[in-house]
This record gives sequence, structure tokens and C-alpha cells, in this order.
Amino acid sequence: MSDKNNKTQKPGCRRVKFGDVVRQSKEKADPETSGLERYIAGDHMDTDDLRLRRWGEIGSGYLGPAFHMRFKPGQILYGSRRTYLRKVAVADFEGICANTTFVLYPKNPEELLPEFLPFLMQTDAFNDFSVKNSKGSVNPYINFSDLAKFEFALPAMSQQERLVEQLAAMDSAIGGLEQVVEHANLLKEALAKHHFGGSDGKKSLGSVCELIRDGTHAPPKRTDCGPLLLGVTNLIDGRLQETPSDTKVSEDFYSKMHRSWEPKVGDVLLAIVGTVGKTALVPESFPKFTLQRSVAVLRGIKGRLDNRFLRFFLASRPGQRSLWSKVHQTAQPGLYLKDLGSILISDVSIADQLVIANQVDEIETAVNGAQTRIAALKAIRYSSLNEALSAGEVSHV
Repeated sequence: MSDKNNKTQKPGCRRVKFGDVVRQSKEKADPETSGLERYIAGDHMDTDDLRLRRWGEIGSGYLGPAFHMRFKPGQILYGSRRTYLRKVAVADFEGICANTTFVLYPKNPEELLPEFLPFLMQTDAFNDFSVKNSKGSVNPYINFSDLAKFEFALPAMSQQERLVEQLAAMDSAIGGLEQVVEHANLLKEALAKHHFGGSDGKKSLGSVCELIRDGTHAPPKRTDCGPLLLGVTNLIDGRLQETPSDTKVSEDFYSKMHRSWEPKVGDVLLAIVGTVGKTALVPESFPKFTLQRSVAVLRGIKGRLDNRFLRFFLASRPGQRSLWSKVHQTAQPGLYLKDLGSILISDVSIADQLVIANQVDEIETAVNGAQTRIAALKAIRYSSLNEALSAGEVSHV
């Protein structure tokens, strides 16, 4: 190692190559005779998630000849195909994976802490190197011999231990918040099943909606300023959101479009072309807009159908099944307005609708709050990790 490299490192750090401190396991196992029960395929690993949350059962279906690599608890699994997907996971059970999934572990645990290795492999520097050195265009891959050339500043063991402790604490907090989201969504599903899953007491949307309309069928002339023309891509995670690519239309076009109606706060928006079933409510303080024909607007009759209750139904599993049962398949999946109006919704009193809608609001507020905190923690986590490895030192969180 050169003096030049030494001078760029913080005290206790040294410059190493990935292959100097990490070994690829070559241990093989026959799925039929090994006695192992589980296998991991590429789609069992999630982007930027070190946990294995899914797996396959050996013997439940055909496994191709590539599935012969054995992994053990504590070893790191790395998807060598399409490495831009950032699939790194820590095995917590023994099993089999394909030879396109690298099984990795430190050569010397007293030099590279096993718990530190997966965090190292989540850094931007590691991912950028892997993507840059991948081969092929359709299904790019990297060889371990190329990955072994990745060079980085290896912190001292005490620094590795401190960074692992900090990152593990953040991962634990993130995991707890993810459980809040999961349980809240399960509660919402249970509410939907209870109120919409039966077959008794139904009424058509057409009989309880004062408005069921779609957007413009005429291609508008784009303008530099004016009302927004929104479509399916603006229905994001149950909310109406602007995007940088939104088209703007003239005030004259908007006026002609809305001679008999205008979008109002609280109206339900529903994707009816393409990604059928995406929903949102028109929020307060939103810029003036009109709609593409791919989005329908629904408005319940006051005193008979609460819009929040309606959106809850349309977004629920029973509601989605009802929508897709009416979809016609052409170049794109689509839903006619007359078919939308014929969909049946549970005949619930307006008083009960309001109670249910308030319960759903509380659940979704909890989910949104947890997701905001998850996003913030993840941002801090990756910032701290990338800073620590790029600077060759541990940052205090």
C-alpha cells in the first residue's frame, strides 16, 4: 500500500480491496439429498433490505440446475444479476440458492466484522462500482473476480463495531415502524372485509352518486401556464400529487371542459384506464386542474354517500374486485362509466359511513406518520453509512 493512500485515511483505517477481506463460498448441495428445506431465488430478495422475508420450499416445484449453492446463517447473499437492484441480504437460516447469487463471508472476522459486511455492500460506492463493472446489456451481471477489485477504506474494528451498533439501532427502529404500518393496513383490510365482504344490502354507485364523469377526450393544446391536466400518474399512494411533467392547459379549454361541473374538494378520483383502481381524494389548497379521460371523478349525494367512505370502498380488496370484474380489455384495460355506475356498494347508513370513514382516516394518519419517519430514518442511515465509508471514519448519528 502506498504512502499516498496511507495519507488519505483517517487514523485506524487502511485501504483494502474487497477480495482481500471477503471470500466467496463455493460449497455446493444437492437440493434432493441435502436435507435442506428452503431455497432463495432472486425475487425473494428485496432492494435495500437486509432481511430475508420470503423463501421457497424445496420440493414444492421445479428448481433449475443453477440451484446448487449452499448458504448458512450469517453469510451474505448478493444478487449478481442486475446489481442496480441492490439486493443484499443476511441469511438467518441454512438453504440453497442459485449460482448467480453470491454467498459471501469475511476471510478474517477479526479484520472485517461479519455484521459490518452487509452494510458495506449497501453503500453507494459499492453499488456504483458493481453496476459500472457489470457485463451485458439485457441482463447485466458481475463476476466475483471483478467485484473483488472494489477498493475501500476499512475502518478499525472498534469503528466497525460502533457503526454496526448505530445502524442496527436504526434498522430496529425502522423495523418497528414497518410493523406499525403492516398492522395498520391489516386493520384496514379487516374493516373492509367486514363492511364490504358480504352480499346483503347493496346499492349501485349510480343511485347514490350525483356525479360520475371522466376527463377530457379531446387532446388539449399545451400552454406554458394555466390549469393542470392530471392523469393516472398523479394518483400516488392514495393521494393527488403534482409531478414535474404535468401538462398545462388554457383557461378557455378549462372553461369549456367544466361548463356543467368542476372538481371539488373531497371528490373521489379513480383511475379507469391503464392502472385501473388507483384512487385519491381532491385535497384542499390544490392548484386548479382538470382531468384526462383516464381518470373519473365521483361525488356522493350529500346525506346518502360520504366520499371518504366511497374511496375506502373503491380502494379495498372487495372494491377492487368489483372494479376489475367490469374492466374491458382492449389495448389498455378500461372501465366504462356506465359499468362503473352499476357497481354495488354496501347499503350503510350515513351515520355509520362517517364513523367508518373517521376510523380509516385515523389509521391512514398513523400509516402516513410512520412512513414519513421510516423515510427520514432511512435517509439518515444511508447518509451516515456512505459518509463513514467515503471518509474512512465513523460518523456519529
